[in-house]
Amino acid sequence: MTRKLVDVAAGVLLRPDGRYLLGQRGPDTVYAGYWEFPGGKVEPGETPSQALCRELDEELGIRVTRLRPWLRREHLYEHAHVRLHFFEVCAWEGSLDDKVHSALDWVEPAAATREPMLPANGPILKALRLPRTMGITEATRMGVDAQLEALDRALDAGLRLVQVRESGLASDARIRFAREVLARTRDRGGLVVINDDIELAQMIGADGVHLPARRLMALSQRPAFEWVGASCHDRAELEHAAALMLDYALLSPVLATDSHPEEPTLGWGGFRALSEGLPMPVLALGGLKPDDMETARDAGAHGIAGIRGIWAAGA
Repeated sequence: MTRKLVDVAAGVLLRPDGRYLLGQRGPDTVYAGYWEFPGGKVEPGETPSQALCRELDEELGIRVTRLRPWLRREHLYEHAHVRLHFFEVCAWEGSLDDKVHSALDWVEPAAATREPMLPANGPILKALRLPRTMGITEATRMGVDAQLEALDRALDAGLRLVQVRESGLASDARIRFAREVLARTRDRGGLVVINDDIELAQMIGADGVHLPARRLMALSQRPAFEWVGASCHDRAELEHAAALMLDYALLSPVLATDSHPEEPTLGWGGFRALSEGLPMPVLALGGLKPDDMETARDAGAHGIAGIRGIWAAGA
C-alpha cells in the first residue's frame, strides 16, 4: 500500500549547556506516551522552517528568533510515510508554556534516552551524542610526543572526538600511538575512530572507524562498529554514506588549507548545497579553526573537523 508522504518540521531546542528538549505525547494522540521532539505537520504554503516556528508558538508558547537546518530523515509508519525536517532551535523568546504534551524534559546528550521514543525521532538521539569538533591527528608530521601533548591540551579544552590518521608511522609505532590516543581520550569521556584500518580499530577496541572516500564507495554494507564515518567530497559520496547508514560524514575542502592552498574549495555556499537534506550529521573540513564553528553550523554543518587548526588552537 502506498502511503501519502507527509512533511513534518521538528525542533531540537538547545540550551547553552547542550541539553535538548523532549516532549511526551498526550493521552489522546497517536503513539500516546511516546517521547518526541516538538513540532508538527507542514501545512500547504509553508516552508518547514515556517511550520516549525508556528508549531512551537502553538505548542510551547515561544517565538523562535534563531534556527538552523540540521538533518532530514524519512520514516514509514503504519499510517503514514513521514519526512522529518529537523532544525536546531538556538534562540527563542518567551517562557515554555506547554499546551499539548503530558510532560517536558531537558535531556543531556550523554544521558540515557527517554522511553518509549517515537521511532522516527530515535536516530536523532545518537546524532546528538556526536561531538561538534573532530581533531585529526598528524603525528607523522608533528612527531608523536608533540602530537600527544597537543592532544592533551585539546582534550583539556573540551575536544571529545579524535580521528587517528597515521599511515606514515611504522606499524608498531602506529599501534602504540593509537593505544595512547585512545587511553587519553577515553579518560576524558571522548570517542576515537581509526582511519582506514578496521583491524587496528578492532585490536585496540576503538569506538569506530573512519572511511576514506575510496573505501566508502567500495563498500556495500556498514562495518560493524558503534561509530562509522567517512570522508566525502561530492553529493554521490554523501548519499552513499547515507545509504550505508553511517553516523556522520566529513565534507571537504571548505576553505583553502596550508597543505593544499591551490586546491579548489567549496566555500560555505557549496558546503550548504552539497550537505542539505541528509539524514546524518556532516562536519565541515578544510582550513577551519575553532572560531569557524558558528559559521559552519549556520551553513547546516553539525560541527567542524580539523588538523592543524585544532592542534594549534590550544598551543
